[in-house]
Amino acid sequence: MSTFDPAALECLAAIVEEGGFERAARRLHITQSAVSQRLRALEAQVGSVLIVRSRPLRPTNAGQLLLKHTKQLRLLRADLDRDLQDLAPSAPGGVREDERIAIAINADSIATWALDALGDLVRQRLPLEIIADDQDFTQEWLRSGQVLGCVTTLKNALRGCRVVPLGAMRYVAVAAPGLARRHLPQGLTAHNFRSVSFVSFNRKDDMQAEFVMRTFGLKRAALSRVFVPSSEGQVRAVVAGWGVSVVPELLARPLLAEGRLVDLAPGHSLPVQLYWHSWNLESQVLDALADALTTAAARSLSG
Repeated sequence: MSTFDPAALECLAAIVEEGGFERAARRLHITQSAVSQRLRALEAQVGSVLIVRSRPLRPTNAGQLLLKHTKQLRLLRADLDRDLQDLAPSAPGGVREDERIAIAINADSIATWALDALGDLVRQRLPLEIIADDQDFTQEWLRSGQVLGCVTTLKNALRGCRVVPLGAMRYVAVAAPGLARRHLPQGLTAHNFRSVSFVSFNRKDDMQAEFVMRTFGLKRAALSRVFVPSSEGQVRAVVAGWGVSVVPELLARPLLAEGRLVDLAPGHSLPVQLYWHSWNLESQVLDALADALTTAAARSLSG
C-alpha cells in the first residue's frame, strides 16, 4: 500500500475546501506554485488526475477517496490530541487550524438546538467546521467524504456509516397578523394557499409544499415563492409581512407567544425526523459529537 505525504494530502484538501489554488496557498502559507507541485506529485503517485479544473473546482473519484482518507487522518490526530490533553491538560492543542473536523447540519437545526449541543466541544478546542445545507441534502456531503458526519432526514445508513435517530423537528405554518387578516382571515386552507407568497429557504426547500399537501390531502401544491437562504431570515421576512412560511416551531414559539406571528393551521404541524450519520470508525471525537447531539436533541426534539 502506498504511503502518501500528509502535506500533499492536506494540499489536495485545501484546494477543494477553499475552491482554488490561490486560496489554498494562502491557507497553507506556501506559494501557489508549491501547491501545484504538491498536487502534481500526488497525482503522479496515484497515477490519476485528482482535481477537475472546472468552475468550481471539483475532485475526481480518486480525489474524493483521498479526501476521505485525509479527513480520517485528521480525525486520528484529533483523537490523539484529546488523549494528550487528558494526560497533560495544560499543554496547547495539537490540531492545526487548517485541519478542521467538518460536519454537515441542516440550517434549521443550526438555528435552534444544534449550536448549544456543540458548545462544550468547541470550548474544548475541537477545530469544528459546520457546513449548512437542506436536511434532505446534508448526506451528500457525507457520501462524498467531505464531512465526518451529518444531521439528515435519511433513515438508512450510508455504506460504511452508522446512524442514530435524533427525534422529530416540528414545523408550523405562520404569518404576520396583518397579512393573515388581509389575505387569510379563515387561516390557511386548501382553497386560499395560492393567494399568498411562501417564504422558502432556497429552491431545494420543499417544506412549504409538503406541509400544504399533507395538511389538506392534496397530491400537488404549486406555490408562489420567495427565497431567503437563512432560517432566522425566513422568520424575519414573515414577521415583516413578506408572506407565509412553514418554519420550526422552536423558532416560531416565542414570536407566537408575543403575538408577532399567528399560527395559520392550529392543530396541524409537520414532524420531520432527523438522524445523525457518521463514519463507522472507532473515534473519541465521533463518539463525543454523537453524544452531544443526541443529548441536546432529546431535550429539544419530539420523540
